[in-house]
Amino acid sequence: MNGYVGSRCFDVACNILFLGPAELNITVWPTLVSETSVPLTVKLSERFYQKFGHELVDELVEWFNMVDATYRGDLRELNELNFARFDAKLEQRLAESTAALRTEFLTALADQRSDLIKWMFIFWVGNVTTTAGLVFALAHILRS
Repeated sequence: MNGYVGSRCFDVACNILFLGPAELNITVWPTLVSETSVPLTVKLSERFYQKFGHELVDELVEWFNMVDATYRGDLRELNELNFARFDAKLEQRLAESTAALRTEFLTALADQRSDLIKWMFIFWVGNVTTTAGLVFALAHILRS
């Protein structure tokens, strides 16, 4: 996926940022999962080296790498702190949801139990009444 913004070209597949007419090309190869640090590679034009000298330019590249490593470390620490906060909030919300769900389930179970006892009583009264009626009817038939 390539895109152009002004005189800048962003190439997402290669992770290369081209600034202007090849004066300064910055290539960044990110680490996906590994903990090893990949230095920032800066390719500068020969004209830049001639103007400022190899020693100064090498020092500038080392400074870029040092800043990159510092920012990566800070970002890693910040991400770990944010993930710890997120994990704590998730754990708290999960505990609250579980407690609410358990309370709701126990309430529904108690309601079901009371309904079941009510219907069992109604069924028992109906059976006793029917059985008593049959006994009285049979006794009346046998007496006659």
